Amino acid sequence: MTLPAYVGATQAELVAERVSGSEEDVHFTEAVAAAVIEPLTVAGGRVLDPFAGFGTTLAVAQRLGRRATGVELLPERVAACWRRAPDATLVEGDARGLNRLVSGPFDLCLTSPPYRTANDHPHDPLTAYELVGGDYRTYLAALQDIARQLRGLLRPGGHLVLNVANIRHAGHTTALAWDLARVVGRVLPFVRETVVCWDRLPHDFTGDYLLTFRRDG
Repeated sequence: MTLPAYVGATQAELVAERVSGSEEDVHFTEAVAAAVIEPLTVAGGRVLDPFAGFGTTLAVAQRLGRRATGVELLPERVAACWRRAPDATLVEGDARGLNRLVSGPFDLCLTSPPYRTANDHPHDPLTAYELVGGDYRTYLAALQDIARQLRGLLRPGGHLVLNVANIRHAGHTTALAWDLARVVGRVLPFVRETVVCWDRLPHDFTGDYLLTFRRDG
């Protein structure tokens, strides 16, 4: 099965699902996660999120009767994931070493990587923005390498779904969704994009998408 052309999301959902004590919103809503997990997996299937964040993927997968696994760099967010998805398997670690942290096969990887714009962005998203370093090119290369590791962790026919936005910042638009579709598509065949239709786009977004890739063999 493939995902629909459009899924809906609202700012009210985003605010309601914000983790207690956090000033930062989740990247995507539980309704969006369910719209991916339900058609692409079956009960008992394995779902992975290598950038688990606040645990949206894990919580929805658990609620739908799937086996959830998450990797998260920040210990406080690992704790938040445990609270939302107590039955999930959680690993505190850096997704760039994914092969050393988890074992496949997985039916689905649903994640939203930390974003980086091509301009005015000195902090490295893959260090949870805690360190200065790298650039947009090395960021894309690192995400491509994570996708390469995911290819080995997905079962044949399994899917990778990336939630990624194009971003307007400081007078420049970074086509992050299209750039990731291009570099990840060199590792896993690209299937389609699904538009996340917000009632009001989050700050700086010009468009929000679910990019679906599939391991064919």
